Amino acid sequence: MGDTQDWTAAPGAAERARSVLAVAWSCAVTADGAREEYVGAHTVTDDGAVRLTVPDDSALLTAAICAPRQEPSAVLEFADVAPVPVRGRIRARLHLAGWFAPDRGTLLFRPTRAVLRRSSGTVVVDPDEYAAARPDPLAEAEARLLTHLADAHPDAVERLTRLVRPESLHAATRVLPLAVDRHGLTLRIERTRAHGDVRLPFHTPADDVAQLTERMHALLVQATAAACPRARGPVPRLKPQGGSGA
Repeated sequence: MGDTQDWTAAPGAAERARSVLAVAWSCAVTADGAREEYVGAHTVTDDGAVRLTVPDDSALLTAAICAPRQEPSAVLEFADVAPVPVRGRIRARLHLAGWFAPDRGTLLFRPTRAVLRRSSGTVVVDPDEYAAARPDPLAEAEARLLTHLADAHPDAVERLTRLVRPESLHAATRVLPLAVDRHGLTLRIERTRAHGDVRLPFHTPADDVAQLTERMHALLVQATAAACPRARGPVPRLKPQGGSGA
């Protein structure tokens, strides 16, 4: 379900894809008709290639050695999971098609196609843009930041709903922080049988955690100012934010 808040500046598809890749801890690999799951086995090069460490007896290793070089011989799938338990916790999926080649005791995967799938739609990422992009500067800190905000500062989250249009809060039962990047904070608004997302933009991008702290403070100041006087009516009382919404 979409909500009515206007969406503002946000990371582009290539940057979003690289952010998903940068923080993913596991991946699924499909090659030669077989599918294997790997946890904590991959790293990413500066240009977006994926280096995977597999057992010597892995079917994937055999498939990579036998596959024609520079042909799409495998598909890698990475899931972007919201760090805070919400309904619909998978925020995006990244699919990379390409080829493996043995390299220094590992398999080096060179993507030839990148597809980013989100609830808002599917985007095929330009290969050159993918290779040149860098992850969002807050990507690796996002999980820690959002869980701290949800667990330690639920009052701040509720305060931020003062910046959300009343129609988007209609029948809301819970509001949680869903995502944060250098351009803004996204809130997940849950209802009994549906949910929607609302984005709160920063006045300027945040390039590190210190700048993010200042941007969040500015949002809270703005929310406080919006609360008084309250011409638009009261914000509905929300349930406590503890518990799982996965």
